[in-house]
Amino acid sequence: QVQLVESGGGLVQPGGSLKLSCTASLSILVFYAMGWYRQAPGKERELVATISSGGNTNYADSMKGRFTISRDNAKNAVYLQMNSLKPEDTAVYYCKGFSTLDDSWGQGTQVTVSS
Repeated sequence: QVQLVESGGGLVQPGGSLKLSCTASLSILVFYAMGWYRQAPGKERELVATISSGGNTNYADSMKGRFTISRDNAKNAVYLQMNSLKPEDTAVYYCKGFSTLDDSWGQGTQVTVSS
């Protein structure tokens, strides 16, 4: 199974920015899409954004205009640029690889938005 490792989380003030990275142990082209999810304390995991192998993107409504998902196939990486962060964006952010056989998940990276 392909291993996914997230990085880039941390503490940021409201209105600030962070860029998350997800690096795969193998080519991300084994997945038909990559995505970012998040889970806040006491809440269910929710979709943030997805990007297909062809580069088509999809965002949850609350992230549109603030978050940007991108990918670099040569680096086996997917990124999430987060701008105008709000306290309600505080969560553990997970990377996911979508496969027809077996999806892969990263271990998550904590993002905390607080003054």
